[in-house]
Parts: sequence; C-alpha cells; structure tokens
Amino acid sequence: MPDDLRSEAGSDIPKAYDPAQVEEKWYAFWEEKGYFHAQVNSEREPFTIVIPPPNVTGSLHLGHALNNSLQDFIVRRRRMQGYETLWLPGTDHAAIATQAVVERNLAAEGTNRWEIGREAFLERVWQWVEKYGGTIIRQLKRMGCSCDWERERFTMDEGCSRAVREVFVRLYEEGLIYQGYYIVNWCPRCLTAISDIEVEHEDVEGKLWYIRYDLKDTGEPIYVATTRPETMLGDTAVAVNPRDHRYRHLVGRTAVLPLLGREIPVIADDFVDPEFGTGMVKVTPAHDPNDFEMGRRHGLEEINIFTPEAVVNENGGPYAGLDRYEARNAVVRDLESMHYIRKVETHSHAVGHCYRCHTVIEPYLSRQWFVSMKELAEPAIRAVEEGRTRFVPPRWEKIYFDWMYNIRDWCISRQLWFGHRIPAWYCGKCGEVLVCREDPTACPCGGELEQDPDVLDTWFSSGLWPFSTLGWPDDVPELGYFYPTSVLVTAFDIIFFWVARMMFLGIHFMGDVPFRDVFVTALIRDESGKKMSKSSGNVIDPLEVIERYGADALRFTLGHIAVPGRDVFLSEERIEGSRHFCNKIWNASRFALMNLQGFEPGAMEGKRLHLTLADRWILSALNRLISTVDEHCEAYNFSEACRALYEFFWSDFCDWYVELSKLRLYGEDPVEKNTAQYVLWTVLEQALRLLHPFMPFITEEIWQRLPHEGESLVVAPWPRPRPDLVDGEAEGEMDALREIVTCIRRLRSEMGLRPNLRIAALALPLEEGRRELLERHMEYFTSQARLTSLEMVEGVEDPASYARGLAAGVEVFIPLVREGFSEEAERIKREIDRLEKEAERFQAKLSNDQFLAKAPAEVVRKERRKLADAKLKMEKLREQLQIIEG
Repeated sequence: MPDDLRSEAGSDIPKAYDPAQVEEKWYAFWEEKGYFHAQVNSEREPFTIVIPPPNVTGSLHLGHALNNSLQDFIVRRRRMQGYETLWLPGTDHAAIATQAVVERNLAAEGTNRWEIGREAFLERVWQWVEKYGGTIIRQLKRMGCSCDWERERFTMDEGCSRAVREVFVRLYEEGLIYQGYYIVNWCPRCLTAISDIEVEHEDVEGKLWYIRYDLKDTGEPIYVATTRPETMLGDTAVAVNPRDHRYRHLVGRTAVLPLLGREIPVIADDFVDPEFGTGMVKVTPAHDPNDFEMGRRHGLEEINIFTPEAVVNENGGPYAGLDRYEARNAVVRDLESMHYIRKVETHSHAVGHCYRCHTVIEPYLSRQWFVSMKELAEPAIRAVEEGRTRFVPPRWEKIYFDWMYNIRDWCISRQLWFGHRIPAWYCGKCGEVLVCREDPTACPCGGELEQDPDVLDTWFSSGLWPFSTLGWPDDVPELGYFYPTSVLVTAFDIIFFWVARMMFLGIHFMGDVPFRDVFVTALIRDESGKKMSKSSGNVIDPLEVIERYGADALRFTLGHIAVPGRDVFLSEERIEGSRHFCNKIWNASRFALMNLQGFEPGAMEGKRLHLTLADRWILSALNRLISTVDEHCEAYNFSEACRALYEFFWSDFCDWYVELSKLRLYGEDPVEKNTAQYVLWTVLEQALRLLHPFMPFITEEIWQRLPHEGESLVVAPWPRPRPDLVDGEAEGEMDALREIVTCIRRLRSEMGLRPNLRIAALALPLEEGRRELLERHMEYFTSQARLTSLEMVEGVEDPASYARGLAAGVEVFIPLVREGFSEEAERIKREIDRLEKEAERFQAKLSNDQFLAKAPAEVVRKERRKLADAKLKMEKLREQLQIIEG
C-alpha cells in the first residue's frame, strides 16, 4: 500500500465518514494496482461481462446507475471468488442521436450538413465526440465501477469497424444481406429509415372517413374506410375478403379513383378484415406495409406520392407541394365538395412515432439494405428453448420469443452521414455493385465507382459487441478464453434492439451463444410509482446524489430496491437511509478499531477461545449470512442480499453483538477480552468482505485500518460458509434473550422511562428451561434492558400494579409506582408544556391566509406535518404520564 494511504491506517479513525475524502483516493489506488485488468489465465476460470455501451456523448442517468451498479455487484464478487474477471467497458457511437446534436448546432449557426458537405460535417461530428465523449466513463468511475479500462472499446474504433465490415461482407456473400425496394419506417425529420422496433406506437384519437369510389362501367358506388385520406393519391386497388359474400361479385371489376380519375382493379385478399369499416379497403402499396405485401401478391403498381420530407410529389397531381397534413385537409375538402364522403367517425388507433425525435413515422417505399432474418433467427430461438441462454426473470423469454417468431427482415441502412458507411460501391459504367472488405479503386470494367452514401443501423455494430470487442475477426486468445460471456445485464426495453441481435449474430459468427444468462433489469420509478421525467419534476440526478450522500449510499439503495421482475421505486429518503447505514457501519467499525488496539489475529492461532453465547450466536449468524448472500447473488436477487446484509450488520452486529461485547472488552479478564476481540474482528472483517461488492469505498477504507492480510479488499478472498460454526442452539437461546429484552424495552418506552434510568423488574418463566436461560445470562438482561435487577418469581400479588409483557415463554413485570418515577413524571410534564407551545406556533402559522397563499406547497406540507407530529407526541406523553401516576 502506498505511504500516503498507509499513514491513514490504524486506530485514528475520524468520527464521521466523509465519502469525498475516501472515494477518489481508493479508486485511484485500485486503478494504479491494476486490480480491474483481466488476462488470459489458464489456471483460472474466466468470468466475463460486456457493458451495454452507453452513448459516447451521453451523461449518467439513473438507468445507467442501476444497470452498472448491478453489474459491479456481480463482477466484484466473482473477482473475490477467484475468477479471472473481465468487465469490458466501452461506448456506442449512437449515430442518430450524435448526428442530431451536431445538426442542431449547425442550424443555430444558420447552416446545415448539405451546405458544408459530408467531409466537413463528419469533422464537426468527431470534434463533438472528442469534446464531450468519455464524460459518462468518468462518471461510471465515480460510481465505483470496476471495469477493465485498459480494454475500453468504442463501436467505431478501428477493431470494431473492421469487424462490422467483415460481418457485412460475409452476410452479403452468404446471400443474407440484400438490397431492394421495400416499405420502411421513414422519419421525415431525421430523414432516415428506422427499424420496426425503433418505432414507438401511441394510441391517437383520429377519424375514419368513408369515401365513395365509383365502378367504371356502371357508376355504381362502393365505399371504403380510411384513416389517411391523403394516401388515396397513391391507391392502385380496392380490396375485399374473398369469403365476404357481400362483395364477391365485385372482384375483377374496375373502380375509378376520385380526384385523380385513375382506374384501379377490385381484388380479393385474405388480409382484408370484413369487420373493419365497410369491409372494403383502399390499397396503397407505397405507403402502407400491409398494402405493400398485398400489392406484391397481386402485382400492383407502387406509386410513391411523398418526398423524403413527407411533402406530396408530382404523383399527387394538384396536391403536389403540400405537406402530408396540408394534403389531408385539401383532399378531404375537395372530396366533401364533390360529395364523395358519406360519413366521418371518430376512431382510436395506434400511430407510430420516431423514437428519437417523436415525429410521426411515414411508411415509405425506398431502396434499402436488409438482413434476411429467418435463417439467422431459428438458431437463436433454439438456443433459448434449449436453455443454453436463460432469461432472469424467465418471463422475459416470452417477449424474446414473440419478437423472434414473428421477425421480419431487418432494414439496416440509415440515411445518415455519421456511422459505419455501407461497404458497397456502384459502377457508373456497367452498373455493377461491389461489396468489399477493402475500399476498391476502380471497377473491373474500368468504370468509376461511387460508394453507397448510407450508413449502417447503430444496432448492427452493437450486435457484434460480445465478440468484436474481444478481437474478432482475428483468432486471438481472448476470444477463446472470454467468449461466451457469462451474463448480460440489460434493460427490458432493448431485448429486441440489442439482445436478440447479439444472439443471432453471435451464434452465426462464433458458433455459440454470446452469453449464458440475460439478467433483465426493471424500470426506475419515483416513490409513488410514476415514471421519472423532467416534465414531471421527479428526476433524481445520480451525480448530485453522489455529491450529497456518496456513491456507496446510492449503490446500496439501488441494490436494496432492485427486486427481480418488478419496477424500482426510488426516493431520496431511501438514499438518505442508506447514508445512515454507512454511518452505522462507520461508527461500529470505529468502536471496534478503538478496542482492537494492539490486537493481532495471528497471535490467537492455536489458542483456545472462551466463546460465550453471544460469540457462538454471532458466528453462527455470520455463516448463515454468507450462505444467504451467496444464494441470492447466484439468483441475481440483490435486493434480498442487501436486505440480509443490512439486517445482520445493523441489528445483529451493531445493536446486539457490539453492545454485548462491551461486557468483556471493558472487563479485567485478558482471556475473555482477547476472545471478544477475536470474534469482533472476525465478524467485522468478514462482513466487510460481504458488503464490499455493494459498498466498495467505505468497506475498503475500514478494512485497510483493520488488521488484515493482502493489499486490498478488491482481491481479498470471498467468505466461505463454515457449517461447523452454525449453532442452532445458540441461535435459539439468543432469539429468546432478544425477545425478552425487547419486551422490557418496549414496556419502558410505553411508560416513558428515560433510556439511562435503571429499574428493577420481575420475571415469571412459563416454559421449561427459561429460568436457567435467565439465570445463566443475567448479565445480558440487566445490561441490555437497563435493569438494577431481574428477580425470578412464581407470580405477583397485585398484577394491576405492574406493566406486564410476555415474550419467549417469560412474563415480565415492571412496577408502575416506585421511588424515582416522580422525577420522570415531572420531566414528561415539562415536555408536554413545550410541545403545546410549539403546536400553538405551528397552528398560528397555518391559520395565516397570507402564509398559505405565498409559501411553497412543500413548506406548507412540512408545517402541517410538524403540527401533526407535535400533537402525536403529546398524546403519547399523556398516555405515559397516566401510566406513571396511575
């Protein structure tokens, strides 16, 4: 350990724990020592996690804090268990988001990407990435994340970019990547195609127009219902269900399109729902995905009526130049004036929006690049069905299967400039398309080549993350050692975006699943269950929390509330509670250190220990705790692991064992004192190891001050349970003892007795063995219940003159009237007088209309709570006074 850290070790521990003085110091030490770095090591079993790469220019939010805290819990424990543990970090280039930010900056300067050109634009993007990229990495370090920073990757670094091109070329050569015209989800604002799972659907209250189309020969009217009358400009058919007897006679006839006069056929197709509208639908192959499929089945013309900006083009006739909503109004107005609209109904339906800018998506026919999914999806489905990859909680498998069973070909081209450019070149002379691993200089025919302007979907490169980051496509030792990874920790909302794609790409290119477990985290909500959002004003900034309470408090809170399969409800009060837990740990450890001066654990080897009931009990509880924490951590149930640690440290260790140990630590018998010291040190040192994955900073700070072996808690061995120390008899006796003491404490509280006021009590054992328990451990009872004596009785003459309680087969009695209680009664009366004046002051403020009108709602709420608390305290004190005075 460096001298600057060593000088702080020992018993001179500050009275209060200050995270700011501890966290940066120890993180720098861990990094300097290289504890987080993993290497290929044939003597150790590997354990691997790849971080879900955050956006390179992003900033830490609570979702990151939860996800990465859970990953660090796993990684730190495995490292202590002796695995060669790799937590591989990195960031994602996030093409759409990053490009959008730079485009907004250009707009503020009065220009755009087209005016400055592609090369200059990409220079601006990289400048932005260089300036703001890496912020989130620094913030993850503030959280205490023990990633292997020597292996940090970026989805557009040289190695990942080479892997992306290799995958594209191989899939193209295998016939699994193709180019074609297809209906895509088009964002008119981002001016790019987005995949199905990047579309967010929202229920919208719209209208359903019933429009008349006339048959060509007879002029007979037929009616179709539509939610988008403007798209009729691209209609190329009217369709009915072949089993709908109402319209069978119309199949094969020709209808005339209103407004434009185009002749279109009436066709029959099973897709048509006879229950929707009139049972007849307009078919617009270029602007509806279902109509597109129907059009392909029937060989219909595909007429695109929109520009990329969703403005009507020349195919829209007189409506050319209008945006889609202006065109809708104009079309409806003209249809109404010509009496083509029979009726209009309100209609609620789901409308797709761009997940980035929230613009309404336009189904758009364009030439794009696609991955053929059926062949790739089938092995990925089998892998989960056969249990080679499991989801935790298991219910998320259904979400995975629902998407995979109904998967459509993946549109991977994006009309952006930032990202992995598609490695395809077009020859202007012979029309050949060249897809190459290296940039070609010319076509074999001698013609000039022009590269495809589009880039790949960000999720294409992210889908390679588990193996591209380990050196693929090169045959390097890391791939064989660290792949497949052990577990993926991810949010449920990217099971489609990311998890499924890593599955089928990993299986296809590595021959094995990319991870054994997928641990799906929940959504963080506020304490009332509302989703956190800036507009709701309920967002908690994790960096502000760390500044105020420390990283350990935030980490432990997130672990404590992260119940698998449930949303996480977080409030600042809960974080404050974890900060109190830090203080509890610190104060108990400070007590221990003050009483361990000169103590050497090694000197106790070979010596016989004089273990008391409290010693046997706490050692038994510790070893049960080790097994409990192991069980919950293996099941990814960190909430229960944290709960068990909290209850053991706060209640068992601090509130009971530390207090009981004082009887011998402050005594004169050196053997008894040494035994108490040894057990105190053992339990504290082992508990710190168990707490370390959850609270790494405070545990390292304390552990370094304790007598210990090794350089750091980071690499200290994880505790193993010792069945020989599990003592059911001791646990049973201590449970009974604690129940009896707690009962006496409760009676004292109800009587309003000061904690430091010693009293006499009576005990009536009602179960076999209880008298012996009380007599054998009388010192425990008198010290912990603040008694002058605890007398064994067969009964009492006047039960009404005692406060009585029953616990663990023992009835206890405290006299209601005795010498010395009059002083307690006077104290209670003085406290009631003080509270009455305080309540009058609160009431006066709350009766002031001016105060109620001007004060913030939160201030008014606090004043009302103070008044209610004062009234409740007075009520309790009057009850206590009545008991004392009879």
